[in-house]
Amino acid sequence: MPVLVVTGTGTGVGKTVVTAAVAAAAVAAGRSVAVLKAAQTGVRPGERGDAEEAARLAGPVTARELARYPEPLAPATAALRAGRAPVRPHEVAEAAAKLATEHDLVLVEGAGGLLVRLDASGGTLADAARLLEAPVLLVAPAGLGTLNTTELTARELRSRGLDLLGVVIGSWPARPDLASRCNLADLPLVAAAPLLGALPDGAGALPPPGFRTAAPHWLAPPLHGSWDAEAFTAREAPPPFAREAAR
Repeated sequence: MPVLVVTGTGTGVGKTVVTAAVAAAAVAAGRSVAVLKAAQTGVRPGERGDAEEAARLAGPVTARELARYPEPLAPATAALRAGRAPVRPHEVAEAAAKLATEHDLVLVEGAGGLLVRLDASGGTLADAARLLEAPVLLVAPAGLGTLNTTELTARELRSRGLDLLGVVIGSWPARPDLASRCNLADLPLVAAAPLLGALPDGAGALPPPGFRTAAPHWLAPPLHGSWDAEAFTAREAPPPFAREAAR
């Protein structure tokens, strides 16, 4: 798995922090890692972008971004409004493939959800993943509303012949509500893919040394961690009768 594409069910679900955690766990396992941000929006020159933030948290990883647009919009729209060239899927694939010749793992982080447009022709992160023949990691929120967007994204990936490696919950609350607790069993069901981790709420605010130490404990073995989905679900999910009542 030299390249792993990281997408989300939408904006603000924790993709960057999850990307940082995957990078940190891989580094702890002795792998060299690069983080590639396909298109950074809403960040001005001199401000830290998502790739740089992931590197700050994860440690010694290579951070790259292909383009930066100042307005917090979809990349295609942000590029058009800024009067700049868009990033196209083949450019993302080429950059990731080059980084993969120099690193054990390349994490390609998208902007927003899977089908957010990169250019006016309708190119998306899914197109880049297809060119790379890379598996996709889906970051989803914990609570109410996540099942629909998770299943829609998983179905789209399957329709394109893309491999969904699994789902990571981007922010697990300290006091989860019933919907969040039920979703621990329902998310892998609707995604038809395993639950591969759950990051605690506020993980991204930890000091980098603490983040790097904790990251492997938030992620399952396929992501170089020790997190146990079955044990976590048994501890956090409600008993079966409560789940049925919630439906």
